Parts: sequence; C-alpha cells; structure tokens
Amino acid sequence: MPVKPLVTAGIETVLNAFLWRERALKPARQRLVGKVLRVELKEFTSPLVLVFSERQVDVLGAWEGEADCTVITRIGVLPQLRNRQQLTALIRSGDLEVQGDIQVVQNVVALADLAEFDAAELLAPYTGDIAAEGVSKMLRGGAKFLKHGLERQQHYVAEAVTEEWRLAPGALELAWFAEETMAVERAVDALTKRLEKLEGK
Repeated sequence: MPVKPLVTAGIETVLNAFLWRERALKPARQRLVGKVLRVELKEFTSPLVLVFSERQVDVLGAWEGEADCTVITRIGVLPQLRNRQQLTALIRSGDLEVQGDIQVVQNVVALADLAEFDAAELLAPYTGDIAAEGVSKMLRGGAKFLKHGLERQQHYVAEAVTEEWRLAPGALELAWFAEETMAVERAVDALTKRLEKLEGK
C-alpha cells in the first residue's frame, strides 16, 4: 500500500521531537545535514524519504532527486536499528539491504542510539501525564503500537484459557505451585544433608 501523508507527517513529528530538540545531539545531527535517506519498506509500495537539514528532518512520500543512501527492509526490523551493534548483523542476515553511502545509515542509527526516546513526553500533551507514562511503559516493554482491539481480544482469550477452559493455571495457582516447589526443594536438600551425615558415620 502507498504511504499516506498522515503517516509521513506522524513520523516526521516523532523524529523531529526526539532527534532535533536536544542541543546535545547537534554534533550527531550535523553529520546528516544535506543528506537524503530513502527507506523502502516491503509492506509499502512507495518509499519514505528522509531529507535532513540544519533545523529538522522532512519525511516525504515521494522524492524526485537522488538519495545519498537507500535502505530496503521490513517494518519489524526498524526498532532493531536503535542499537548500533545490530546494523552489521542485520545487513549480513539480509534483513537490511543498503545501497549507496552506508555512512548515512550509520549516522542515523548513531543519532537514534544517542537520543533519549521517551514516548511519555510526546504523548503527555494529548493524553495527560499518567496515561502517557502507561503507554510509554508498554512501549518500553516491547509491545510497540499494539491496537486497542488486539489487546482486548488477547485479554478475552487469556481469561477464557485460565478461567473458563481451565487450560492454563491462574496467577494464584502459579504462586502456590512455585511455593510448593520451593518447599519440596528445601525438603530434598535437608534429606540429602541427613543422608550425607549418616554416610559419614
């Protein structure tokens, strides 16, 4: 599917909020000024084009000029690019294809790695501090951009499995089982020590 203007605007807002607001990141940003990065995601028919300038990054759905670097990958790979060490491994595994000046990608990844990404700061003006912090914690825990409907369905399935169908134990049963297991371990340890004493006699 093509990239919608609303999507490019949203990505642009997030990138500018986290990569262009901190003064400390200016040296890392300077390496990208005047560069154009084309990102081709296999899930979309049109590319995302990142045009870096002194004051901001523009995210476009179309670009007539030449890009300094083109990256071909999948959406699922993008979060891994925040870790600089992952870049070479992703290229080797074929999850990330880089055409042109690889230095551009390395500089973007380095900048993202230095940035303190806190979703709570971005969401707080719209949702309030408590809701924003909750969403931020969820994102930090690895559940990225899950839809509300999917979460609700997962909750229903989890309840059905533990409460109605009794296929999985509930939280209290798991706690009881863990306690019982530890008690058995302690009893086995005590018995082993007694046997060792008896053998020593």
